[in-house]
This record gives sequence, structure tokens and C-alpha cells, in this order.
Amino acid sequence: MNDEDTRDTGRTTGQAAHTAHRSFEDLVAEAVAAPTEGWDFSWFEGRATEERPSWGYARLMGERLGTVDSALDLHTGGGEVLDLAPRLPLLTAATEGWPPNVAKASRRLAPRGVVVVASPDDAPLPFADATFDLVTARHPVRADFPEIARVLRPGGTYFAQHVGPSSVFEVVEYFLGPQPEEVRRGRDPQQEIAQARAAGLEIVDLRAERLRIEFYDIGAVVHFLRKVVWMVPGFTAEAYEPQLRALHERIEKEGPFVAHSSRHLIEARKP
Repeated sequence: MNDEDTRDTGRTTGQAAHTAHRSFEDLVAEAVAAPTEGWDFSWFEGRATEERPSWGYARLMGERLGTVDSALDLHTGGGEVLDLAPRLPLLTAATEGWPPNVAKASRRLAPRGVVVVASPDDAPLPFADATFDLVTARHPVRADFPEIARVLRPGGTYFAQHVGPSSVFEVVEYFLGPQPEEVRRGRDPQQEIAQARAAGLEIVDLRAERLRIEFYDIGAVVHFLRKVVWMVPGFTAEAYEPQLRALHERIEKEGPFVAHSSRHLIEARKP
């Protein structure tokens, strides 16, 4: 699994031979030792696959970045997706809330003149009103539409790919059990559209897709839950060893563990 748009191509294929018939302990130990900072998902190559959204967010974002004078990338992770843009405007800033990612993004983006600002996910954006022509985000923790509208200039655009409702809930509910309906409906694109409009933004485009994920070994599941920490809060391999061991045996007997991610593309304009 390479996270969408670090490579905007189809889906990765095949199970790596080195993961076949390895012990549960071996696979889990390798996953626990793997670094988790940033949004580089290359560790999953050959161990998990995920379909990509058809629209190709990184390409579309790069096109828009090439036409504006100022831009802000929210929740930039390690800066991997922003760094794919062929051209960045002279004034480009990025925010990130997790300290290891702040450091990684700064190292990656500073040579391109990007200012990376450490900013908690739930804090007001540390920028003046009407600063940016374009605000982007790929998989933000949450979209604070009033703040996004505030920092956009008149005529400016919010362009983002969001995680949608019930994303990868096959994994979530395997470990946590059935989730309440209000949790399953969280991140609904129609609710987000209503929030954007309430903040004074006009919706230009909305697209949604549900995408197949396959985990080929238990190490891929462990690394995924360590990296995407909000899926199973407080996850550790030790705490969930019985469930992990049972899932390992299931994968060995039946083949890949299948889940589905949910993504939507949203484009909104400030009048």
C-alpha cells in the first residue's frame, strides 16, 4: 500500500515472496520496528494494496499550485505530497501537528522555500485573514471551514482530498467491535459541504469513491495501525496480540484480509 497520490497510479500488485510462510512473531516484530513518521507508505510495497481514487489528487493539486501566487497546505504530514508539485508559489506555507512530521516536512520542503509551521490540529490557523489564494489538504484530521474561509483571499479556493465515512472499518471493527451509527457516519461529505457553505464557501466540485484494500500479512496490519493511529486508538501489538494472532492464522488459511477505504474530493471557492 502506497498512500494515494504519493504515486497516482492504479494499484500496487502482488504479494512479496519474503512475507510468505514467515512466523507471526517475525512479521509483528518487523512491523513494530519500522518507522512511522511522515506519509511515505513504501514499506507496504508487496505486503498490501490499495486502489487509488480515479481523480489523481496530487496531479490536480500540482496543476492548481502552478497558477497561484500563495498557497497553504494543511496537515502536510512529512511534506511528501506537496513536494510532488512541479512548481510552488513564492509564498507557500504548510502546517503539521505531529512533531516528528514537522521536522521531516521542514527538511524536505525548506529547500523549496516552504515555511512549515507547527500547529495543533484543533488550533486556529496561525495566519492573517485573506492571506492565501489556495488552501490544500490531503486527509486532514478535520477540516475547519471557518478558519479555511478566513485565511483565503476573495476568489480563493480550498482543494482537498478527505477521508470519508466508515473508511477501513473492516479493520476498525475487527479490533474494536461494531461501531455506533454516528461513528460510522462521521466524515460524511454531505455534512462537510453543509459546513463549508455555512462558512461562506461555494462548492465547485465533489466526488466520492470507495476503494478496495488487501492486507497480505499481519505485519502490514500492525504497521498500518501504528501509522494511522486514529483507526484503533492506543493500539499496540502487545495489547491486541490475541486478535492479531487469530487474524494471522486467517490470512495464512484464507488469503488477504480485505477492507475498503472511503475518499472524497472537495473543491470550494470563497466569493
